[in-house]
Amino acid sequence: MFSPKTFEFLTELSQNNNRDWFKQNQPRYEALVRGPALQFIEAMQGPVLALSPRFTAVAKKVGGSLMRPQRDSRFSHNKTPYKTNVGIQFRHFQGKDVHAPGFYIHLANDECFIAAGIWHPESKSLNAIRQCIDENPNGYQKAVQILTQAGFNMEGGKLIRPPRGFDKDHHLVEELKRKDFIAIKPISQQQVCQADFVEYCQNELQHTVALMAYLCFALELDY
Repeated sequence: MFSPKTFEFLTELSQNNNRDWFKQNQPRYEALVRGPALQFIEAMQGPVLALSPRFTAVAKKVGGSLMRPQRDSRFSHNKTPYKTNVGIQFRHFQGKDVHAPGFYIHLANDECFIAAGIWHPESKSLNAIRQCIDENPNGYQKAVQILTQAGFNMEGGKLIRPPRGFDKDHHLVEELKRKDFIAIKPISQQQVCQADFVEYCQNELQHTVALMAYLCFALELDY
């Protein structure tokens, strides 16, 4: 589905990141980037369902699992109009946006990775996860252990100090400081372009199931 030409297009886009160039090269974008991405999402429908029936793989140009190419530059110093990466999120069916729990695939020239978890959750959700870790530490620690053994790392933003209501000597204080609960595993462009990339993603995301189930439990969502 994806090929070296997908990444070549993203390189060209980074060098010509303007609306005129993109409009002139829209057919190439459809053929080399969006088309393969939608094929991949469609092929992942079965694997995602196997991971959990509560998560969705929707192969639509707009409003589905594929993130739009346009950047939101309203609050950024970088005013280039287009993303130079491909972002695909298989989110919980009750989630409304990218801040919902989900499985994620990121393709770019500077890095490719597969991920799972929740990114920038709103304060209510973040507090619920922290409270769950405090009250149910064993399940969280087991999930992280499975991830670590499979080559994933917990990443994302962190507070400098413990969150309000938690002691600085809490044995999981570094986990409670997290503002994101994202498990990430780097992959290569060569792996992305392999014929078995769908199977590879399914196998690797299987290692994230314990984390995803834990987050859903914390947020009172079905898994």
